[in-house]
Amino acid sequence: MNGTKKILPIIVVSQFLCTSLWFAGNAILPDIIKSFPTELNLLANLTSMVQFGFISGTLVFAIFSISDIFDPSKVFFICGIAAAVFNLGICLELTDVNMLLLFRFLTGFMLAGIYPVGMKIAADYFKDGLGKSLGFLVGALVLGTAFPHLLKNVTADFPWKYVIYATSTLSLIGACCIFLFVPNGPYRMAGQKFDLLASFSGFKNVNFRSAAFGYFGHMWELYTFWAFLPGMLLLYNNTHQNPSLNISLFAFLIIASGSLSCMIGGLLSQKFGAKRIATIALSISGLCCILSPIFLFSSSVYIFLIFLFIWGLAGTADSPLFSSLVAKNAPDALKGTSLTIVNCIGFAITIISIQVINILAKQIDSHYLYTMLAIGPVLGLFALSKGIKSTSNL
Repeated sequence: MNGTKKILPIIVVSQFLCTSLWFAGNAILPDIIKSFPTELNLLANLTSMVQFGFISGTLVFAIFSISDIFDPSKVFFICGIAAAVFNLGICLELTDVNMLLLFRFLTGFMLAGIYPVGMKIAADYFKDGLGKSLGFLVGALVLGTAFPHLLKNVTADFPWKYVIYATSTLSLIGACCIFLFVPNGPYRMAGQKFDLLASFSGFKNVNFRSAAFGYFGHMWELYTFWAFLPGMLLLYNNTHQNPSLNISLFAFLIIASGSLSCMIGGLLSQKFGAKRIATIALSISGLCCILSPIFLFSSSVYIFLIFLFIWGLAGTADSPLFSSLVAKNAPDALKGTSLTIVNCIGFAITIISIQVINILAKQIDSHYLYTMLAIGPVLGLFALSKGIKSTSNL
C-alpha cells in the first residue's frame, strides 16, 4: 500500500515534465514569427498541428491497442524520449514553415503516448478514488501546458531556444522516472489483439456515451481558450496602455490556475459525485463564454483578470472528472484504448474549434468572437443530462 501511495506523485510529476512540450511552440510564437513574417495564421496552424499530431497518434494507439497490449510504462518512456527529440527539431535553422509544422506534428504524435497512457497507468493503480487520482494527473497536464509561458517569461533575456532546450530536458527526465519507478499496476488487465469494432465498443454503454460527449463539449472550448489567451491579453494591452500586462506571466498564471481546480474538482468528486462537479464546472465555463463580450473589454484591469482566472479555473475543473467517468464505464480489457479513442475525438474537435475562431476573427466583431465557444459547454451539459447518476462517486 505504501508503495502504491508513492506511485501517484511519480506519475503526476512525470506527466507534468513531459507535457511541458505541448505549448512550447506557442510560448515562443513572437520569436518564431520573425522567421516567417508572411505566415498570418501561424498561431492557429502551430497549435492545430500539435493537436493533429496528437489525434493521429491516439488513433494509431487506439487501433492497435498499444497501451493495453504493451507495458504502458515502457510506452510512456519511449514516447517521452521521442517527443523531446522532435521538440528540439524546431531549434534547427528552418527556412520552410512546413518543416516547423512537421516537427510540431511529430511532437504531438508522441504526446499520444504520454497523456492518455499516463491516465491508463493511473487507472491500473487506483480503481477506487480514480477521480481524485486523475484530478492530480490532469492538473499536472494543465501545469505542464502552462509552464512554457513561465519559462519564456523567466528567460526573456535569453535566446528563445532556451525554452525548447528546457522543455525537452524535462521530458527526458519525466520519461526516465516512469520507466525506472512505475511498474505495471495491480489492476492492469492484459489487452486483446486489435479489433476495430472493439475499440469503439464502449459507446454502446449509455453512461460511457454521456461522459464521452460531455468531454467533447468541454474540449470544444478549452484548448481554443488556451490558444487565444495571449491574444486576449495582448488586445487588452493595446486597448489600455496603462497598465501594461506581462503577457507570458499572466498566460502562465491563468492556465496554471486550472491545475488547482483539477485537483480540487477531483477531491470534491469523492463527496459530491463526478457528474455533479463536472456539471457545475461546465456550466460556469459556458457562462464565461457567453459573458465574454462584457468582461473581456472591461476598462478595469482587475475585473478583466478576475474574469480570466474564473474562466481558467472552471474550464479545466471538469477534465479529470470526464476522464474518470470514461475510464469507469469503459470495458476493463480496453480501458486504455477507450481513454485513447475518446482523447482522439476530443482533440480533433479542438482543431475545428481553433480554426473556426481563427476564421471568424476576420469576419465578426472581436467583442462577440468567443461566445462561439459556448456551443461546446451547452452540448456537453445536454449529453451529461442523458446518463450517469449524479450520485456516482469516483
